[in-house]
Amino acid sequence: MKRLILMRHAKSDWSRDGTADIARPLNERGRKSASALGNWLREMQYIPDEVICSSATRTRQTLAGLSLPEVTTSFARNLYLAEPEEMAAVLRGTGGETVLMLGHNSGIATLAEALLKTPPSDDDFGRYPTGATLVADFDISEWKDLQMHSGTVIDFTVLRRLM
Repeated sequence: MKRLILMRHAKSDWSRDGTADIARPLNERGRKSASALGNWLREMQYIPDEVICSSATRTRQTLAGLSLPEVTTSFARNLYLAEPEEMAAVLRGTGGETVLMLGHNSGIATLAEALLKTPPSDDDFGRYPTGATLVADFDISEWKDLQMHSGTVIDFTVLRRLM
């Protein structure tokens, strides 16, 4: 059994003119949100043993704000604004039992829907707003065997429920 925690980064700061999108940081609300997400993960005992994070500043800062125990972490440039197929390919190359993938919309929302047998009946799931987090289990022994429409929802949350 493998578990995926699929998280969209927290709220970014759009007030900095001239900042390249990949370098856009979190705003104050985003930093507080990342902390709330970390508290939720720990409280629910959804602790990854591997993290794959987009190399963008806002995803790195979201990860830092989670304050998770030290785990194997890789920062992938190809997750920055990636399409779902690319994100799934990255996931298939991982080795953890519980993997946290931290990325961006619209790819992350599309991937979340494509991975699940049945999506949660939650109005926020289709939008996958900033900080949205899906926890899903897959009946596989290795990530390389990941198939679309094979995951079972364990949990799904959005920030407004945590703050």
